[in-house]
Amino acid sequence: MVNQVQSVDSSWQSSKADSSGASNSSGESSKESSRCSTPVLDADRSDRLRDKMRRRIESGDHWFSLEFFPPRTASGAVNLISRFDRMGSGGPLFIDITWHPAGDPGSDKETSSMMIASTAVNYCGLESILHLTCCNQTKDKITGYLGKAKHLGLKNIMALRGDPVGADWEEEEGGFNYAVDLVKHIRSEFDDYFDICVAGYPTGHPEAESYQQDLRHLKEKVDAGADFVITQLFFRAETFLKFLDDCRTIGITCPILPGIFPIQGYQSLRQLVKLSKLEVPEEITSILEPIKDNDAAIRNYGIQLAVEMCRVLLDSGKVPGLHFYTLNREVATMEVLRQLGLWTEDPRRPLPWAVSAHPKRKVEDVRPIFWASRPKSYIYRTQDWDDFPNGRWGNSSSPAFGELNDYYLFYLKSKSSKEALLQMWGEELLSEESVFEVFTFYITAQSNRCGQKVLCLPWNDEPLAQETNLLKDELEKVNRRGVLTINSQPNINGKPSTDPIVGWGPAGGYVYQKAYLEFFTSSENVTALLKVLKKYEPRVNYHIVNVHGRNLTNAPDMQPNAVTWGIFAGREIVQPTVVDPVSFMSWKDEAFALWIEQWAKLYEDESPSRMIIQYIHDNYFLVNLVDNDFPLDNCLWQVIDDMFELLDSPAAPPCEDATP
Repeated sequence: MVNQVQSVDSSWQSSKADSSGASNSSGESSKESSRCSTPVLDADRSDRLRDKMRRRIESGDHWFSLEFFPPRTASGAVNLISRFDRMGSGGPLFIDITWHPAGDPGSDKETSSMMIASTAVNYCGLESILHLTCCNQTKDKITGYLGKAKHLGLKNIMALRGDPVGADWEEEEGGFNYAVDLVKHIRSEFDDYFDICVAGYPTGHPEAESYQQDLRHLKEKVDAGADFVITQLFFRAETFLKFLDDCRTIGITCPILPGIFPIQGYQSLRQLVKLSKLEVPEEITSILEPIKDNDAAIRNYGIQLAVEMCRVLLDSGKVPGLHFYTLNREVATMEVLRQLGLWTEDPRRPLPWAVSAHPKRKVEDVRPIFWASRPKSYIYRTQDWDDFPNGRWGNSSSPAFGELNDYYLFYLKSKSSKEALLQMWGEELLSEESVFEVFTFYITAQSNRCGQKVLCLPWNDEPLAQETNLLKDELEKVNRRGVLTINSQPNINGKPSTDPIVGWGPAGGYVYQKAYLEFFTSSENVTALLKVLKKYEPRVNYHIVNVHGRNLTNAPDMQPNAVTWGIFAGREIVQPTVVDPVSFMSWKDEAFALWIEQWAKLYEDESPSRMIIQYIHDNYFLVNLVDNDFPLDNCLWQVIDDMFELLDSPAAPPCEDATP
């Protein structure tokens, strides 16, 4: 892995005060503490982007960042958020989202720059920079956009003049004509709230009178309050290194990140070069011309070229990080990063659930387990909370979960198309057993009767997690018989926090879990289950509810039950996941609604398939079970076996229906 440098350019270290007041002394590397989503267990540490950069520079850990642009369509927005999740797993320090004046970039549209950047921060947990340009905008309008960005949790702005709408730049009355004026305005109106990035041009801005004049303009932007610089793309490493030296010579001491563009296609290169008014060196065009119609060959060459150039930059000891222009594609950039050793998919999580990067959620370290597979929904439903649980969930009698009526929102929708969902879940359902099969195929990762693998369910938009795979055989058995599981975890007794499957939190700790099982099942099964559960009390806590609100539980005084906790050196015990009876009633509404919103609505009204899903929605119960004796073997499977044994027993008396 490329994480050691001989003599990293340290000029910035002396130019910015250490706002955190201390170096990294926790024993964790700065790479771990400065990934895109700052681990919540390090909430005492400054989470400003410029401080993350400083820590990485001081430690010699290289980083990378990624640029994306807003999509044009709603389906494109869904796909882009999925790409954020995939590319975010490699550990970018941040991403940035471009500003397109023609696309209503500051609006609430799902394709706007503002909403894409907000989603990246709030729902994907990615440190994000929002581009903002002066083009066709008044000072008041810009101030409004900055205020909105702050409200949405965005903390970083890339201040740009922007490209003119027409052939030439037209001055905006009551606006700004230069990026330096925008930087000054941000500092004037918002003081030090935002970290500010500005653009640098290794060959000089195409409209500048000279290269030297453009350098002076860059210094003006930095002196006005910019924290770091990202450059325009270039094709030779020496071009950037000369530019970097020239910047240092005139007193620009902040981090300067090279903009890397892996060539991925002939036409995309021509278009980008036209927009940036750059010339492609002859040694590159002479290779590209003969293969211009071979996309694979061009991509492979682009990867090779980018890797070679990046290695020269990193080996120089002057470049702490690389910024990649992805063009919203992932294959080439990910391959470059893998070859450089910068793509680091750390299986450990800061917490057992996906964290948000919104500043107000920085202290959050406890959530109900019910939303384990729907973290974006949980964040959406709690977005208006002023305070978030820290240390303990507490005994809240009425946590104010927002209603979830906006299933259509691009960050809450399944990333699979309607056609794909029908292929996975069935073009036509014949009975309840058809639904049992769908769940079973999801658990086993085997192809269904149509040869299609079931990769998601309404409650789980991803394939089965590694942790759940530990329970795969038992889950398959119970789903075949109509215990339709949507959430589960094995019991864990003191596994190292570095365990690749169940580990979370800082290295050197130990994690614990109580066995948990959550499922839908019929009223007949629930009647038998209630009889069986009597002999497992108080070891097993249960909560059973139907769509109408009939509520059966043995939770003492409706208290939350910690089902995941960790012990770490020098810290209090952390218990990030609970089973909370009150929150379960809010989750119940969402869990039942997903039968209709994401499954039943795939079919025509009054169709047999739709009526089957409607019947399950109306008549089944949602059940959660907790085995409190985590050091012992998980007893929940025996509970289910006993339930089926009671149902199958010929001598058993008729079960009373559990429906109201």
